[in-house]
Amino acid sequence: MIAKISGGKDTAGLIWYLFDTKKAKDHIDPHLVASWDGFAPDPGRTDDFDATKRLLVADLDLHVKQARRLGRAPERPTWHCSIRAAKTDRILRDEEWADIARRVVAATGIAPDGDPDGCRWVAVRHAPDHIHIAATKVRADLRTARHWNDYLTADRELAAIEKECGLFQVVRGDRTAAKRPTRAEQEKAQRAGHEKLARERLRTIVRTAVAAATSTEEFLRLLNQTDGVLVEVVYFPSGDVRGYKVASEDTTTASKQPVWFSGSELAPDLSLPKIKKRLASIDPQPADQPGRRRRNPWHQAAAASERIPHRLQQSDDEASQAHLAAFGEALDALPLLVPQPLRPHLQEAAAAFERATRSRIHAEHHHARALRSAVRVMLREPAPRDGSALAMFLDAAILVVIAAVRWHELRHHDQQVAAAQQTLLHLQAAYDQAAAAPLAALTQRRPPQQTVDRHIIHVRRAVPAHADPVIDDPAFAALTTALAEAETAGHSPEQLLRQAVDQRALEDARHPARVLIWRVQRLSARSAPSAEAPAAQALNATRLSNNPVHTAAAVPTPQPSSTRRR
Repeated sequence: MIAKISGGKDTAGLIWYLFDTKKAKDHIDPHLVASWDGFAPDPGRTDDFDATKRLLVADLDLHVKQARRLGRAPERPTWHCSIRAAKTDRILRDEEWADIARRVVAATGIAPDGDPDGCRWVAVRHAPDHIHIAATKVRADLRTARHWNDYLTADRELAAIEKECGLFQVVRGDRTAAKRPTRAEQEKAQRAGHEKLARERLRTIVRTAVAAATSTEEFLRLLNQTDGVLVEVVYFPSGDVRGYKVASEDTTTASKQPVWFSGSELAPDLSLPKIKKRLASIDPQPADQPGRRRRNPWHQAAAASERIPHRLQQSDDEASQAHLAAFGEALDALPLLVPQPLRPHLQEAAAAFERATRSRIHAEHHHARALRSAVRVMLREPAPRDGSALAMFLDAAILVVIAAVRWHELRHHDQQVAAAQQTLLHLQAAYDQAAAAPLAALTQRRPPQQTVDRHIIHVRRAVPAHADPVIDDPAFAALTTALAEAETAGHSPEQLLRQAVDQRALEDARHPARVLIWRVQRLSARSAPSAEAPAAQALNATRLSNNPVHTAAAVPTPQPSSTRRR
């Protein structure tokens, strides 16, 4: 059940709307189901509608008029709460709606249980799936009702009602979600033929600019360079930047003025102060050094993402929240880096995960520098041609989202859990599509059977607990190619497999061979150990074992506590 609460000045106008059946075509058989004393006049059950309506309004406004004579009436004395059941809920009887109305007015402080001086109210039903509660906020003792946080208290009461009555349990949030579009925005988008509302389109544009920027100045410049977006920077009297507003060029009011949205109106984490904090956590990009091999930013991003599930298992919630926010930025940037066929799934994934990047837990953004910095480098370099780097990153991203679902579940973040689960569907679809070409190319380069047999032995030695699922995986032929190419580059296949499994367990992997392919490729991209390194290590170990000085130093003789020097 969902409650919507508002205030107003005109009790008569509200009652007229609730009982109207001419202009409001969806109003069917409006009538009272409950009232403050059970004896309020019901315009829906009388022949003289106008007279009964005036009588009902006079009864509701009685205490308001009395308080107004004393100068104690509130400026907006009317309280309006609509309560709607889910589409899948059964049709509730009038008696059940009456009980729901009584519990809501009691919980919100409009008419507390056992209080004879509570406010006057009525519950009107004019449709099968919802009711409206109309009340005046002046009590019988002429004090104004104490109904602060009435939305939250009503929502908590409705959550209890859902459980008790076996109704659909709505996923409730923690008040960190982006603001919902208004009905006027939705109707305007429909008239203009837009699939997405202006608020949603602007939110995506701003989040993408944040993901690409390295400073506040660059963020504002990227917004100004975006087609179809109007940007207005707000300044303090001192000349410092205070904030920003954005509008869509094709969205105007009746007076042809743009409809502006501040950053905080798009999402709580898009205000300029919060954007500054996030951008301050980006490391400056080091200059290229001659002779030094530069790391692949896609590999760096994948490695940073692979560490996030482990970080989410730690006790530092602020750091965990920061890693999820940084990962959300990576998803925001990803559609800019991939071929056109993959963009729809990744755009949907980024839009869905946006809700999972925020909670009541404050994010300490300096913990997530590595991923943010890698994403900025990815945006400034040409995209990889073969697609294996993208598949590698998406494989790691799926793990992050699975871990995010678990993390939010443990903290009872219901909306974030639902958002992460939706993200997972889009990421898996994008991964399957992105991995197809590089896997096919690796399979075509499959090594000779003799080499394949040798790598089967390596797999059984390195990952004995998962050897059969890996070998039976359709992608095993591609894995043997990756191992053969790594071996040609000077790496030990068995050692690479052990390192790959150490980085990620295979228990929850749908395709274990695929997981190992991307790990092996990323690990083998590093410089291979020289041929002399193993021999040098063995010789050094032999010398240490034969040297009595080193042996004595390696195993110190414990001394009695009384003879130790302090």
